[in-house]
Amino acid sequence: MEKALQLHEVLYVSTLSPDSPVKVVSQIAAKARTANEVAGVTGLLIFDGMRFCQQIEGPRKQVLRLIERIRQDLRHVNVEILHHGPLAERRFRRFGLGYVTVDDVDVLARIEEAGAEQAMAQFLALIPNVDMDS
Repeated sequence: MEKALQLHEVLYVSTLSPDSPVKVVSQIAAKARTANEVAGVTGLLIFDGMRFCQQIEGPRKQVLRLIERIRQDLRHVNVEILHHGPLAERRFRRFGLGYVTVDDVDVLARIEEAGAEQAMAQFLALIPNVDMDS
């Protein structure tokens, strides 16, 4: 496999900018689905009403470009990369961006406070408990 095509993943947390209304999150997700499909990027975005936690996967170059765009996006503040590295197999083949909300405002705070490996494990543990048809 060419190095440029190797799968890469990033898990990050960020906070919705105080200047951004909550309704902007569904707009972000809708636009990202289209862009991610074109870029060959998949992933899952979890939002708790204030904080984002997202896993992005795909070709390394496209994933790193996307993370840089997210860092520059004024709708996100306090972007913190919790985990990044090569990925053997996609976790989210079904969609360019799965988007779900959670009611437990502490769950993303716990992920943010965990170390890299533990953050990814906690994120993955959420998946069976969320409705990914959103």
